[in-house]
Amino acid sequence: MNDRHKTVAVLGAGTMGSGIATVMARAGHRTFLYDVVEDNLQRGIDTVHGFFDNSVSKGKLTDDQAGAAKASLEGTTDLQDLRDCDVVVEAVFEDLDLKKDLFGQLDEIVAESTLFHTNTSTLSVTGIASGSRHPERVVGTHYCNPAPLMKLVEVADGRHTAEGAHKATEEFLTSLGKTSVVTKDRPGFIVNRFLIPWENSCIGALEAGLGTKESIDAAVLGSLGHPMGPFRLLDIVGMDIHQQVATRLYEQLRDPRFFPPPMVERMVAAGDLGRKTGRGFYEYDDTRLFGS
Repeated sequence: MNDRHKTVAVLGAGTMGSGIATVMARAGHRTFLYDVVEDNLQRGIDTVHGFFDNSVSKGKLTDDQAGAAKASLEGTTDLQDLRDCDVVVEAVFEDLDLKKDLFGQLDEIVAESTLFHTNTSTLSVTGIASGSRHPERVVGTHYCNPAPLMKLVEVADGRHTAEGAHKATEEFLTSLGKTSVVTKDRPGFIVNRFLIPWENSCIGALEAGLGTKESIDAAVLGSLGHPMGPFRLLDIVGMDIHQQVATRLYEQLRDPRFFPPPMVERMVAAGDLGRKTGRGFYEYDDTRLFGS
């Protein structure tokens, strides 16, 4: 883990997975993006490429830099392709058995020195780590969404995480240009303990007619200094993901502030999930998750 460029795998090509893969490829790491569904994988790759194209158009990357970042990314549906990885970042659907099973399978493929990171924000890092014969190498790394734009990553150790794995994880995140904060292995960690009730409150305010989506977003931008308003953020996260995270946290914490408002269920039922479907709170011609 001492060389500057590593081989990294990101499991799951959805919103978070493609965002994290963008971060890895931009940093120059050889990056595998893994998904079991070929169509999902291609969408994830297109999302990463779209982000780099957009960065060129905004003058944030040169053509050569974007080309090198794209060349660093490879897609695969075969876990065997990940055998040489130094770091594996799991960002699949929030299902404990699925996450445990993936780490168990990877135990048979990668080296014992490979770091296992889980991007969970609602499940126990300790529980996920129990799927591996080497729980000491499993660390929770929750990237704030959208991962290519937000610097913060929450780091949570499982019950058996080794000190060396934690230290190596923080060093790796620093090399990505990220800022890490250490938190306990508890539901929601720090960010989602605050964020989910706040987002629900913003949705409730919209339902109650306190403002329009535009005026509430503008109020947040103008008063709180957030990089984007709550409804733009929710459109990137996806209403289905917000519903899942909020519901899981409510089930664990039994705090009514976490229970998603009725508008969430209606939007999910209608397929208005956000940017990825072309319509959420706003409408989009460009459905790439981090498009212009």
